Amino acid sequence: MNKPEFVYTTYIETTAEKLWHALTDGDFTERYWFGHRVTSDWKVESPYQFAKQGSPSVEGKVLISEPPKKLAYTWDACSADAKRERTSRVTFDIEPRGTVVKLTVTHDDLDEGGKTLRDISGGWPMVIASLKSVLETGRPLPADLASGARELSCA
Repeated sequence: MNKPEFVYTTYIETTAEKLWHALTDGDFTERYWFGHRVTSDWKVESPYQFAKQGSPSVEGKVLISEPPKKLAYTWDACSADAKRERTSRVTFDIEPRGTVVKLTVTHDDLDEGGKTLRDISGGWPMVIASLKSVLETGRPLPADLASGARELSCA
């Protein structure tokens, strides 16, 4: 039986190297990911973690790290109010296309009807739109846009 997956593709006027940096640098992720800062050394099998104001929100391990072409990691959303779901996987495929880069985000191995699937279905489009905005204009989407989205927390 196939597990549900979420796929989102966009085109960003940037370079593959700048996009890779945006995906892997904590100072940068905090700007477009509505305050969530990522930390990792981005080596295969290494841990990574997203945290907002010091509170862990998502964690896992790096599965693929091929700068600036492909990044994949496991995804364990930290949530005290929901049962633990299976570990899912996020993959970023980065393909230069002239003066733009095609970014495809695939989030798969999700529990059907699970909280993670519900949360990321609205969350990924906001995060990627904010990423695109920062890279193209220097400005993220307004922080209040994320207020309607559920916050992740490992607390």
